[in-house]
Amino acid sequence: MNVEEASRVAGAVLEEVGTAVIADEEFLATVLTGVVAGGHVLLEDVPGTGKTLTARSLADALGLSFKRIQFTPDLLPADITGSNVYDEAGGEFTFAPGPIFANVVLADEINRAPPKTQAALLEAMGEGQVSVDGETHALPEPFFVIATQNPVEQEGTFGLPEAQRDRFTIKSAIGYPDRAGERELIDRRADRSGSIPTVSTVIDGDRVRALRQVPEGVRVAPGVRDYIVDLGRATREDSRVDVGVSPRGIQHLFEAARAYAAIYGREYVVPDDVKRMLQPVFTHRLVLTADAEIEGATRRDVLSSVADAVPVPSMD
Repeated sequence: MNVEEASRVAGAVLEEVGTAVIADEEFLATVLTGVVAGGHVLLEDVPGTGKTLTARSLADALGLSFKRIQFTPDLLPADITGSNVYDEAGGEFTFAPGPIFANVVLADEINRAPPKTQAALLEAMGEGQVSVDGETHALPEPFFVIATQNPVEQEGTFGLPEAQRDRFTIKSAIGYPDRAGERELIDRRADRSGSIPTVSTVIDGDRVRALRQVPEGVRVAPGVRDYIVDLGRATREDSRVDVGVSPRGIQHLFEAARAYAAIYGREYVVPDDVKRMLQPVFTHRLVLTADAEIEGATRRDVLSSVADAVPVPSMD
């Protein structure tokens, strides 16, 4: 698959998902960028905005298997990964796969499970496999996690550890639709008999794998590579930041910029691609100082300052 075809396919996927999800194209393109970049996506927003529908609709449009895991305080790691069960007929233990064995896994309200259970996802997200009782089991390919969390209700929640936040390539929020969008939700619901809108399959798993290979051929000029590195390093030098962007985060910005360029049909990355992906890739990786939080500073403020301070390379 070349860049031109990848852009056509991505456009068709976005259009199909848009028939079910009321959201602006930039949000849907950001989520798809995370998928095409070979990463995982974290959606943080209030309930009822369409996070679950977005994940399910994307899986349907891509022709991939989908599993939803509702994270709760009593959820155990084995409830996610699966476990070995005794087969009386065969007289031996056999592995019973958990719900993580799907192409698209929705980790719903991930911050409601304790850290030990959250950590069960780390190996899966980083290596595409799970280990149960010392035995390794490969996950389906492609595999990616779309996790959701509610930023408002913090009672009974467990904040994601930095190591796990760093595994997510993209963090985004769907936001409330405008008035016309909410009216369209009513009209759509009135015109169908089922409660959940259906999405048609646009491509299959083989073509998804081909689509995810396309960014590998997207060119990134030396000056743009320097720009990506300098943006990441600048976050560590800001006095409001306690922990800046990791080397993994810088690599994820590189990968996301290439994927975003491919989605929009370009064989090369321009600085605007990097700037467009800066907030979704870097925001969740920053840890602000206590003083900065008391003073009302936000991660977005820091990244805006970083974007203004780091010189943009020319494309000559």
